[in-house]
Amino acid sequence: MNREKEIYKVTAIGTIVNVTLTIFKFVAGIVGRSSAMVADAVHSLSDLVTDAIIFIFVKAASKPIDRDHQYGHGKFETLATLIVGCILIIVGLGIMIAGVKDCISFFQGEKGERPGVIALIAAILSIILKEGVYRYTLHHSKKIDSPILKANAWHHRSDAFSSIATLIGVAGSMFLGENGLILDPLAAILVSFYICKSGYDIVKPSLDELLEKALPIETEKEIKQLLKSVEGINGVHMLKTRKIGNRLAIEAHTLMDGQISLNEAHRIATLAEKKLKKRFGSKTHIGIHMEPSKNKLQS
Repeated sequence: MNREKEIYKVTAIGTIVNVTLTIFKFVAGIVGRSSAMVADAVHSLSDLVTDAIIFIFVKAASKPIDRDHQYGHGKFETLATLIVGCILIIVGLGIMIAGVKDCISFFQGEKGERPGVIALIAAILSIILKEGVYRYTLHHSKKIDSPILKANAWHHRSDAFSSIATLIGVAGSMFLGENGLILDPLAAILVSFYICKSGYDIVKPSLDELLEKALPIETEKEIKQLLKSVEGINGVHMLKTRKIGNRLAIEAHTLMDGQISLNEAHRIATLAEKKLKKRFGSKTHIGIHMEPSKNKLQS
């Protein structure tokens, strides 16, 4: 199964779970009179939106190199990941505002109704299903090195954690008397903080990649060591690195003996390229510029 089909399959399974839970949570939140459960349902609804984004953007990201995209279309996946993170933050802020309003109403004397058992059942079911989908999606994201699947996995887990908070809020409101009713909107606010944090953790690396941030210093040191381990390369400088979707781009100037033939220099550069691709993946973009090492500082 190719990478694109794997992403579609995993996302489709998550979508089936999301549709089922979204409908059940909305019904449970309304019938069970739980604002926390309604907030949880909105979170599940946002999962459906991200699933749709994945279906749309992964198709674009899997296209081969063409005249207009000579480095490939990998950043379409990065853009989709960024959008998923932004949606999480927006959803989190919306839930937070609603929860704060409910808390204000509570302290102003407007006591809400006690949640029903159906809200409790929905929270427990959501925790079990969403944690399972999280583990399944994360496993496959590592298997095919997909940042968008990883982002979606954490979106699933954020839903599971939000359901834990909802469970606490609903249970407290049901069993702790009238004063326990405040726990339901408080749980919604707690959920919102976690959702916003999850969104930020997804947005930051995606934004870094779109802004051409270099790879970590440790990775660049490893690249230099690999290049200098090739016999015939005397030094490396002007190393430039970045990510393009799920692959890396590496460009470097290598210092070689100025007296060797062009054929020999090309052979050495090819060996270096093979060594980097063996370590970082066959789709790694590599550009090696060869310079005579005479009168050059080695690095």
